[in-house]
Amino acid sequence: RFKTEIANLNTGNPEDHTTQIGVMAKVELAKKLEQQVEASVKKGAIVAFGNKRLDAYYQPTILTNVTEEMPVFTEETFGPVAPVIKVKDKEAAYKMAMTTRFGLGTMVITENTEDAFERIGSIEDGAFFVNEMVKSDPRLPFGGTKASGYGRELSKEGIMEFVNKKTVYIK
Repeated sequence: RFKTEIANLNTGNPEDHTTQIGVMAKVELAKKLEQQVEASVKKGAIVAFGNKRLDAYYQPTILTNVTEEMPVFTEETFGPVAPVIKVKDKEAAYKMAMTTRFGLGTMVITENTEDAFERIGSIEDGAFFVNEMVKSDPRLPFGGTKASGYGRELSKEGIMEFVNKKTVYIK
């Protein structure tokens, strides 16, 4: 089902309001993503879908058989790549999320939203998405923790990150 959903994403011109996946910001970023995927495939990852690049466009990609030694696990990819990592159970999945050195966002796909809600505070991240892809929304603050950086962009909180406030005291 996941593969079907990814295959049915509307890709194309980011100025078209029906586009769900557009081009990456720069060709260099798409090339970097391609290198991360290729290095992971050399270490045993399997391309279940996608893995085609044309200039700055990178096709949504699903990788299976992903392990903790692969670049798509050890590095932030910043592109439309879904590394599928098999774990023993949901406890192992949440432990993996809690022990990663990154902290931009967590995505949980579950039928048990109450369980996911209870775990929000236990994972050190900048955003926690339940049954939705991690993405930014200009109305909400967005940013990471740990090796993913700190601070926020977007929304009122994000704007305030770029403001130099000055205190003036006159007696």
